[in-house]
Amino acid sequence: MPVQLPNQNQVINELNKALGWELRAQAMYAHYAAYVKGLEMLTLKTHFEDEATESFGHAAKVRDIIATLGGEAVTTRDAAPIVHTEDWKQMLTEALQTEQAAAAQYKKILPMVESYPPFSHTIIHIMKDEMDAVIEVESLLGR
Repeated sequence: MPVQLPNQNQVINELNKALGWELRAQAMYAHYAAYVKGLEMLTLKTHFEDEATESFGHAAKVRDIIATLGGEAVTTRDAAPIVHTEDWKQMLTEALQTEQAAAAQYKKILPMVESYPPFSHTIIHIMKDEMDAVIEVESLLGR
């Protein structure tokens, strides 16, 4: 029997938005890992690959929550375009925008799942990862 939360359909909808961002982040980071060039490749390729892996893990956790709620998880990424570039600063700027959007989405979800600690615990940890990523990308951009 699925878990029941207040505003269940809204929770599933918002979780699917988060899942769409994670699917988009996986594609974006894998793309940027392939296209980063020059000296920046020494650090940023691994950074982008690690972020793609983290997004894969976040997507799995969000998908599990959606399934536990009896919902249907999306299989397509968020529609925000992934900018193709070989400019590492633009890659990081795009990454920053993605991480900020994902963090904001999880911040929106958290109060919706607070009544069920297993979900809130998971969302808190994912949100922390997203906020850490924002700080890391800002640092890489020299901000």
